[in-house]
Amino acid sequence: MKILLTGANGYIGKRLLPDLVKDGHHVVCCVRDKNRFSPPASLLNSIEIIEADFLNKTSLKSIPHDIDGAYYLMHSMSTSSEYEKLELRSAKNFKHIISQTKATHVIYLSGIINEDKLSKHLSSRKAVEDELAKGGYHFTTLRAGIIIGSGSASFEIIRDLVEKLPVMITPKWLNTKCQPIAVRDVISFLSATLFKKATYGKSFDIGGPDIISYKEMLLGFAKVRGLKRKIFIVPVMTPKLSSYWLYFVTSTSYKLATALVSSMKVEVICRNNDLDKVLKIFPIGYEEALQKTLLKIEEQQIISSWKDSLISGTLDLKLSDFINVPTHGCFIDKRSKTIHNHDATLNRIWRIGGDTGWYFANWLWKVRGFIDQIYGGVGLRRGRSHTTKLSAGDAVDFWRVLFANKEEGHLLLFAEMKLPGEAWLEFKMIDDTLWQTATFRPKGLSGRIYWYAVYPFHGIIFNGLINKLAK
Repeated sequence: MKILLTGANGYIGKRLLPDLVKDGHHVVCCVRDKNRFSPPASLLNSIEIIEADFLNKTSLKSIPHDIDGAYYLMHSMSTSSEYEKLELRSAKNFKHIISQTKATHVIYLSGIINEDKLSKHLSSRKAVEDELAKGGYHFTTLRAGIIIGSGSASFEIIRDLVEKLPVMITPKWLNTKCQPIAVRDVISFLSATLFKKATYGKSFDIGGPDIISYKEMLLGFAKVRGLKRKIFIVPVMTPKLSSYWLYFVTSTSYKLATALVSSMKVEVICRNNDLDKVLKIFPIGYEEALQKTLLKIEEQQIISSWKDSLISGTLDLKLSDFINVPTHGCFIDKRSKTIHNHDATLNRIWRIGGDTGWYFANWLWKVRGFIDQIYGGVGLRRGRSHTTKLSAGDAVDFWRVLFANKEEGHLLLFAEMKLPGEAWLEFKMIDDTLWQTATFRPKGLSGRIYWYAVYPFHGIIFNGLINKLAK
């Protein structure tokens, strides 16, 4: 069967793709930017990649007419305050174009909805569900709550809180009950639901066997990690303070923290979970999900991470728009150094950032990250998803990978920190020389003042960095 997979480069899409191929499907991977999508070479014969933006009707002409089914995996907690309208418009455009194809079944992954008063984020999900259900195809909604898996936003927040804070003073929403589910079970439900007539025209809640509070989730993680943690709940922490608390302690962005806090006040417990019996899939418990997730992280098998989604940053950009680094009107710091060991230098470049750090004056990078965080930027908290691998679209601290070709020895990063302008950092290995180029395109007078203010520090940092990389 020919399946359209929207959000193919997202957290769930990247994990669902191999399962669909394994089941014998030909998958049409629908992405906004091909430059951000790097599927495994083993899948290339079973997939095709198209660019489409469901907010732009004219871009949808690339969607094939002969698809048999489709997955709607597009969610947004974007920088726009009107993301509800954008999500609804995207759903309407999807419904319209898919209704004109041969598709007989559409599956949508949403959030558990079981209270009359929903958060803005869950209300938006419900509106999307209602709109998609009007299409000329059979429709199924799977509703999940907290998803536990390597690289998931929920897991990363839990890990950050427990690993960093021996004692936590927390808001009262930590008493809210939820029903977490392992990401592996979410993928199993999504793939097994496709073309199952018993699921047509229905919605199902999917969750693991454990119904626990967020406080119990944190203590459960501490138990698995062998850590002793104390949690005290206070009733005076407002939603805004709660959002700042998550933002400063964890790797989440402020906009995502705000959406999560709003949702965490609402219980997310499965009501209609008959799908377990229909598909004969029985999810694992929370503690087992944690153990499997930690093992994946230890073995560096993180298939996808929320940090590599553009919503983890502060900019809504298409990477291909920034690959050609400008020169006109820019400040440029270009340095070169003779390479003494090609492979060692290449490996250092490909490990840059995250736990490895920036090789020279790490404390200055940390200060810059802290300042960025104070002003609402991403700071250094995102780190990176994998220690040695880089692909276009990946997050590296407060940078975004625009281009990464290890064979060519070429890495291009784009800054996502708060700046009065735009910045690029590029590494190129040509013969026995490493070229390192920092480019800054200022916006107005403030951008020029900023460049000259930090120039002395750049001289120290960039000279030290290239020396360490090339030694």
